[in-house]
Amino acid sequence: MRRNVVIGLIGTQLDAGRELNRWERWRPTVSIGMQEDFVVHRFELLADTRRARDLVKVVGNDLAQVSPETELRVHDFHVADPWDFETMYGALLDFCERQTFDPEAEDYYVHITTGTHVAQICLYLLTESRHLPGRLLQTGPGRNKAEAAVGTLSVIDLDLSKYDHIAQRFAARAQDDRSFLKSGIATRNAAFNTMIEQIETVATRSTAPILLMGPTGAGKSHLARRIHELKKQRAALAGAFVEVNCATLRGDGAMSALFGHRKGAFTGAVADRAGLLKSADQGLLFLDEIGELGADEQAMLLRAIEDKRFLPVGSDREVESRFQLIAGTNRDLGQAIRSGRFRDDLYARLNLWTFQLPGLAERREDLEPNLDYELTRHEQAQGQRVRFNVEARERYLRFAMSADARWQGNFRDLGASVSRMATLSTAGRIQTDGVDAEIARLRRLWGDGSATDDDTALAELLGDAIADIDLFDRVQLREVVTVCRRSRNLSDAGRTLFSASRQKRSSTNDSDRLRKYLARFGLSWEQIAAA
Repeated sequence: MRRNVVIGLIGTQLDAGRELNRWERWRPTVSIGMQEDFVVHRFELLADTRRARDLVKVVGNDLAQVSPETELRVHDFHVADPWDFETMYGALLDFCERQTFDPEAEDYYVHITTGTHVAQICLYLLTESRHLPGRLLQTGPGRNKAEAAVGTLSVIDLDLSKYDHIAQRFAARAQDDRSFLKSGIATRNAAFNTMIEQIETVATRSTAPILLMGPTGAGKSHLARRIHELKKQRAALAGAFVEVNCATLRGDGAMSALFGHRKGAFTGAVADRAGLLKSADQGLLFLDEIGELGADEQAMLLRAIEDKRFLPVGSDREVESRFQLIAGTNRDLGQAIRSGRFRDDLYARLNLWTFQLPGLAERREDLEPNLDYELTRHEQAQGQRVRFNVEARERYLRFAMSADARWQGNFRDLGASVSRMATLSTAGRIQTDGVDAEIARLRRLWGDGSATDDDTALAELLGDAIADIDLFDRVQLREVVTVCRRSRNLSDAGRTLFSASRQKRSSTNDSDRLRKYLARFGLSWEQIAAA
C-alpha cells in the first residue's frame, strides 16, 4: 500500500488555539488529519520551533488525537523575513534538497493553505518544477457549523498532460495572437513566422523596450500598432498608442514635442504642452527612426526610460509617465554609435529585445497572401470589391516574385501597386493589360536601381518568359543581347562573342553557334535586330 505524505508550513494564525473551543473552529493542519477519506501516514511540518514551540506542541498533540496513524516530523524552519521572495524560496529549496523522496512508494501532497502568500507561491513553483515531486493540497473551512472543524480538502494536480483541452486552449490563444500581429495574413516565410512567435511572447510577458529594425516600408509602424492593440486586449495597457517619426523633430521644437514645455519657456510657448511622452502614459510610445534623435533628446529619453520621469522644457518640476516603448530604425545603430551619433547606453537599454524585419524582397513567398490582404484593404477603404482574372493574377505574381521586382519601398510599393490596378480596373476586374501597364510603371519607378537598360531589352524580347530564366543564365544572355544590338550582323556578333575560342579551332562557324545559343531562349537574330 502506498503511503500518503503531506508537506506543509504551520499556520501561526490559522492553526493557533489552546482553549477547548479550538475544536469548534477550522484549523488547516489539524483538519487534514480529520478527513475520513484521506489517510495521512506522515506529516512533514515546517515550523520556526523557537518562535512557535508551544503552537507546534499543541498542533502535534491534536493531530495525534484525531489521526493516531499519522507520524509527525517537525522541521525547524526559520526565515528572517517570510515576505521576502528570494529568502523564502531559498529556504524552501534548501529543505527540498535535504529530503530523500521515494515517489515509487509514497504519494506526496504539498499543503498550500498555510504560510504567507509568498510561501504559498514558492511552494507552487517548487512543485511545478518537480523539486517537490507531488500534488498541491488545498484545505478550507466547512460549509456549516457542524462541518466547520473538519473542513474541506482538494487535490490540485499540476500534470497538464491530463488536461489536454486546457493546453490546447493556451496553444490556440497564442496562435490567435500571432495571427493578430500578422493582421490575419497567412505568411509562409519560416524565419518571419518564427520572429512573430517571439514578438508575441515578448509582447505578452514583458514591458521592456522593443527595438524593430528594418528597411523603410517593412511594416515597423504597423507591427507596433498591432502590439499595442494586442496588449490592450490582454489588459496589459490602458493608454493610447502614440507614434512619432523622429526624423521630423528638429531644433528646439524636438525637446518640446517629446517632453512638453511650460508656458513662457521660450518665445511662442503661449500655453503648457504635455508632450508625446506624457501623452503615452499607461500606453505605448512608438519612436520611429530613433536614430535621427539629437544628443540632448537621447539623454532625456534614456532617463525617461529608466526612471519614468523627466523635466518638461522650462519646468523645475518633474513629470511622471509610465509607457511601453517601441523604437524603430532603418539605420545601423552600431555604426551610429561608432561615429558618435548615438548613445551606447541608450542602445543598451533598447537592445534587450531586438527584431530585424525583413524587406518584401526577402519574403517573396509571402507576396501572394499579402497581395490578397492589400486587395481586401482597398475594398474596405473604397467600398469596392476588385479581383484579378486568373491570367492577370498569375502574370503579376510571376513578375512580383522574380528577381526583376526589387520592391525598394517594400509593402508601401505593394500597397500602392494594388491600389493603382484596382482603381484603374474595369467592372471590378484587373485584366492582363492593367497588369502589364503596372509592371512597366514599377520598372520605371525603380529605375536603374532595379533594372538596367539591357534588362528592359530582355523583358521586351522575352515578355513573361523572363521570369522562368535563372539569374545565372540571365546575366549571360543580357551580355549576349547587348553585343548583338551593337553588331552589324549575326557573323559580326559571333566573332565578338567567340573571339578567344575561335582562334583555337581550325574551322569556325560563329554564326551557327550564336544562333543555337539564342534559340535556347526562344530568340533569333531577327527579333533582336528588329527590337
